[in-house]
Amino acid sequence: MKTANIFESIPDNMDDEFFDLLIKNEHVTIERIISKGHASPAPAGDDKGWYDQASNEWVIVLKGSAVIAFENDTEVRLGTGDHITIPAHSKHKVKWTDPEAETVWLAVHY
Repeated sequence: MKTANIFESIPDNMDDEFFDLLIKNEHVTIERIISKGHASPAPAGDDKGWYDQASNEWVIVLKGSAVIAFENDTEVRLGTGDHITIPAHSKHKVKWTDPEAETVWLAVHY
C-alpha cells in the first residue's frame, strides 16, 4: 500500500489545469483537479465549452474557490468544503477559478 497527500505534488507551472486520475474502474472514476485562474475551454466543434457528461458527477472543492455555470443560466459558487452533484447530461462549465491561489477539486464520476 502506498499513501499520498491530496495537497502535495501540485505542479509549479499552472499554465494548464492539472488532472490527476486517482481511481478508475467500470463503475467509478475519481480524479483530483487543480485550477488556478482556469475556466472550461471551448473544445473544437463545441458550442462554448459546455460539458455534457454521460455519467453523474459529485465534486467537492477541497481548497480554493470556483464558479460553475449551467446551461439554464444558473451559477453556483463553491468555496472550500462546498460540494455539488451534477446529474448526467446537465450541461455545465467552470466559469471561474481563483487566479491568486490553487483550487483543489475532488471529482467522482459514477
